[in-house]
Amino acid sequence: MSKLVDHQARRFGGLAAGAALGALIALPALAASGVSIELNRLETRDQSCRVSLVVGNPGDKAYDSLKLDLVFFDKDGVISRRLAVEAGPVRAAKTTVKLFDAADTPCDGVSRVLLNDVTACGGEQDCLGLVSTTSRVKGVEFGK
Repeated sequence: MSKLVDHQARRFGGLAAGAALGALIALPALAASGVSIELNRLETRDQSCRVSLVVGNPGDKAYDSLKLDLVFFDKDGVISRRLAVEAGPVRAAKTTVKLFDAADTPCDGVSRVLLNDVTACGGEQDCLGLVSTTSRVKGVEFGK
């Protein structure tokens, strides 16, 4: 009887290890199904700050709308501007660049951009959870 229990325990352990390995392999695929938004550049234009976002969608689902609620903070951490931006449409398996101007916002005064919310993403439920953020702009954070 103990040999049978030992054999079943080894068999179950092997199945559990296989399932865990399968879950680990699937994690990158799940992460890749979201949309990445990179704050790539801030460029002064007259009295505005031109914002360049790189929007990556490695998945096979397109989004006809991607409405971002962005909040800009100055060097003292005080909110200087709140802006609603339409970053869609976002095609499947495609990376695109979106440009917009933040009026009356000096670029050199921006220390942080907060993705406060994603108010629309083509019918998905958890739009904010769908998006990941990064920044390439030195000295400027971009996050949720």
